[in-house]
Amino acid sequence: MSSMIALTDQRSYHLYRKETDMRKGFNLLCGIVANELGRPVTDGNAFIFINKPRTHLKLLVYEQGGFTIFYRRLEKGAFEVPAFNLDAKSMRISANQLNFILQGVSLQSIKYRKRYQHQQAVG
Repeated sequence: MSSMIALTDQRSYHLYRKETDMRKGFNLLCGIVANELGRPVTDGNAFIFINKPRTHLKLLVYEQGGFTIFYRRLEKGAFEVPAFNLDAKSMRISANQLNFILQGVSLQSIKYRKRYQHQQAVG
């Protein structure tokens, strides 16, 4: 799957916990981000909204002086979402997790193998 928006770890991805009416456009989605999540809308983070049957997904991001909405509708099947902390209003996910959600990969069966990570010296 390709998209116009680069899904990289250079930005944070926040999956909104509640189901979202997909008729909402830029202004109402920005209102959810600002008022319910208490996050700045123009900081370059991406915000993900999914409808109740999990067949539609919108990703809202501010980049290059304007907002972009990436909108995906599945013809068959549903998007899988990670298990949520029920007290949380949103969940931060990685670019890889978002790609898996968009591609229909089961999040339950993904197993990451250990990799070396360089530790920064504290001092």
